[in-house]
Amino acid sequence: MIPYARFTTYTHRHTTNTLCKKKEQTSEIVSTALELGINHFDVAESHAGGQAEIDLGLALRNQKGLRRSDFVLSTKVFWGGKGPNDRGLSRKHVFEGTVACLQRLQLDYVDILYAQRPDPDTPMEEIVRAFNWCIDKGMALYWGTSEWPAYLITEAMNVANRLQLIAPITESPQYNMLNRERVEKEYLPMYQKYKLGTCIWSPLASGLLSGKYNDGQIPKLTRLAIQDHPVINRLRSGFFSDEGRRKLEKIRMMCNVAKRIGCTPAQLGIAWCLKNEHVTSVIIGASTPAQARENIQAIGVVRLLTDEIMLDLDRLLANKPEDVFDFRKS
Repeated sequence: MIPYARFTTYTHRHTTNTLCKKKEQTSEIVSTALELGINHFDVAESHAGGQAEIDLGLALRNQKGLRRSDFVLSTKVFWGGKGPNDRGLSRKHVFEGTVACLQRLQLDYVDILYAQRPDPDTPMEEIVRAFNWCIDKGMALYWGTSEWPAYLITEAMNVANRLQLIAPITESPQYNMLNRERVEKEYLPMYQKYKLGTCIWSPLASGLLSGKYNDGQIPKLTRLAIQDHPVINRLRSGFFSDEGRRKLEKIRMMCNVAKRIGCTPAQLGIAWCLKNEHVTSVIIGASTPAQARENIQAIGVVRLLTDEIMLDLDRLLANKPEDVFDFRKS
């Protein structure tokens, strides 16, 4: 499961998306999320080859009395398959990928449709028109970007403005204690200029910030224990590198801070993300209802993050991006 946080006008601070080995467990986690006030679920066409959308759609339909207006759902298109027309952001794939997503979810529309990655092979005007076409046809209400650099988001904004079309309303980047540059520095000018929202993912750095890897070993049934997956293989090799060992040392110190304020390392990692005023949503993950409850309780930890605690974390992390110099104020 991968939950979120408050999104634009929605009042709940967290949202959720789920993928588990058993469909019944997916339904249980979705039920727990809804019970705790989560109303936003996120998924992608690339997650488990589309199975995540099937399972999430089924789990939502299994919730007694749940209306479509009761929840927000977002999905992402880019990696739809191995065929030459099954990936990217051409108008053809954006259209066909979105139709396939809706069929798997068994929904008439999604609230937010993301361009999961930038596509250098497709002109920006075609991309903007493609997502607007999906909105015009009632397949999506809004669109956003994920892992786009600031200059491409700016280009999309400018193209949409020139054509009098709907611009992306949110960006979904990776953000956590170990990855700060893009959200805290690169995007900084766009928050005020475009009122850009962010739905950040990987707040626990693929589970590293949960503390479960602190002894330098990879426990069974954890993400890094998954075999024959290119992304996981790359993460695992980084875990055993010199840089990986330096990160683990920082994480161990972070865990001491969590103990000091009376929360779990995972709750501290998520709360730290929520503390950033430019973070609209936090996509969190859980494989059991109990884990979902623990992660969602991070909302209550935000108030414990005093200026002193945040300064302590900045000192031990030693990776805060340099301030952007504003010549207009000099």
